Amino acid sequence: MVYEQDQDDDFISKSQIKREAEAAQVIGERLIALRQEQIEQLDLPEKLYDAVMEARRLTSNGAIRRQKQYIGKIMRNVELEPIQTKLDDWDGSNRADAAKFHQLERWRDRVLVDDNAIGELMQEYPALDVQHLRTLIRNARKEQAAGKPPKSNREIFKLLRALAES
Repeated sequence: MVYEQDQDDDFISKSQIKREAEAAQVIGERLIALRQEQIEQLDLPEKLYDAVMEARRLTSNGAIRRQKQYIGKIMRNVELEPIQTKLDDWDGSNRADAAKFHQLERWRDRVLVDDNAIGELMQEYPALDVQHLRTLIRNARKEQAAGKPPKSNREIFKLLRALAES
């Protein structure tokens, strides 16, 4: 006896369906956490948009859990790839912005502690107004010694951020 196996290429296992449903629910949870303007940029189907807005309005943990499951159910019929791509883009840009921010903070801290760092900063940013920076550094050191608010410290950061953006 020879058994013929049905070679159905479209077969999807129950486990695969569950994994896809859970992935859709995770994306739905990320949608709930987004800001309003980000949600509007996604161009979600009306039913999904309404469900996400409802979930944001809810306060009861049980109701929120049920709403997340409902969003996951709706998302099974929605094309997830464009939504996931946009979410990944936002995550990447946020990480890049945070890295730039931390780099500028490190420059500010180095300049306040080490006078030789100004020369290195000049090499990286030739448009730097050194005289203005030295004045801000001197004021920041005085403010720090007197225990005053770090006004000049903030001004140094603003100057560095303007340099980095130009």
